[in-house]
Amino acid sequence: MTHFAVTARDGAARAGVLRTAHGELRTPVFMPVGTKATVKSLDPEELTRLGAQIVLGNAYHLHFRPGDALVAELGGLHGFMGWEKPILTDSGGFQVFSLRDTILAVDDDGVTFRNVYDGAAARFTPELAAEIQRNLGSDIAMCFDQVPPAGITRGQLEEAVRRTIDWARRQRDAPRAPGQLRFGITQGGVDPELRRRSTDEIGELDFDGNAIGGLAIGEDRDAMFAATDEAAAQMPDDKPRYFMGIGDVEGILEVIEAGVDMFDCVLPTRTARTGSAMTWTGRLNLRNARYARDPGPLDETCDCPACTRFTRAYLRHLVNQSELLGHRLLTLHNLRFVLELTRGAREAIECGEFASYKRNALDRITKWEP
Repeated sequence: MTHFAVTARDGAARAGVLRTAHGELRTPVFMPVGTKATVKSLDPEELTRLGAQIVLGNAYHLHFRPGDALVAELGGLHGFMGWEKPILTDSGGFQVFSLRDTILAVDDDGVTFRNVYDGAAARFTPELAAEIQRNLGSDIAMCFDQVPPAGITRGQLEEAVRRTIDWARRQRDAPRAPGQLRFGITQGGVDPELRRRSTDEIGELDFDGNAIGGLAIGEDRDAMFAATDEAAAQMPDDKPRYFMGIGDVEGILEVIEAGVDMFDCVLPTRTARTGSAMTWTGRLNLRNARYARDPGPLDETCDCPACTRFTRAYLRHLVNQSELLGHRLLTLHNLRFVLELTRGAREAIECGEFASYKRNALDRITKWEP
């Protein structure tokens, strides 16, 4: 039985069902980021009530703390963190290559670097990344890739594309946890020819799904969306498509319109920890004095605990006093906002009304406060 099926289309946008070892996902789907086996400050039951279908963990961080072998010994990541629904694990490629000051050597076999916990030298290879994720027991494991920064030479970008493809071949048939799916990752930046080459060759490896990597890292935004449109259209139609790292309203709607099925981002949770809320009137910076006596909710249309129980004035007080409850409530709100945005997009696709849904959503968003 196939693990993915498209159930509705509206232009290039599509709704579907992805079947995993820990249940089905209805796509498009936003994945809250739980890097270290936790979505910061939230209990798994709270995530379920918010509407989260899947969370993301990170192989790099869990390998070093507490250790993937320890997690395996304790029954896998699901039992370890008390989350019964699907989990996707990133391979650690983004972490290794984004922490450029820690890299000691990169070659065709792998990458040597100093880990961020104690500075000791470590080495990741494609095979090790697959083994770590097997130990973690995630439902979806990502291939280890070379993530090039924006603004490098074409020769450097071409080398990253070649190496990512070679590493993907080495991971294609690596041992997996029971029922574990494996996704390939494409690179190429916003270079049309290199992105096409990467998408073609990764697609030919017949992974369970395919990801668009190496974007949303500082390149021109219009060029990013253009690259996404082309890459998604080129990917196999019968496999899920994952855009790695986007979480703002415009970005989510743009990649859905391109035919992307899955996406993740730290934006909702990180924005909450800085004291800001994502709302339909834009981003609210709760540190601003204008909210000191504001008796209204963050967002009148939202049913999250922050909006149904507390005022902007109280939330501002919590944020300015660095109270943990403030960060928790804003995290609950921001995740609910993004999850509901995605749910609405899915329902609009099913009704053939995605274009109007996107237009209306963008019309509602005003400029965010500084």
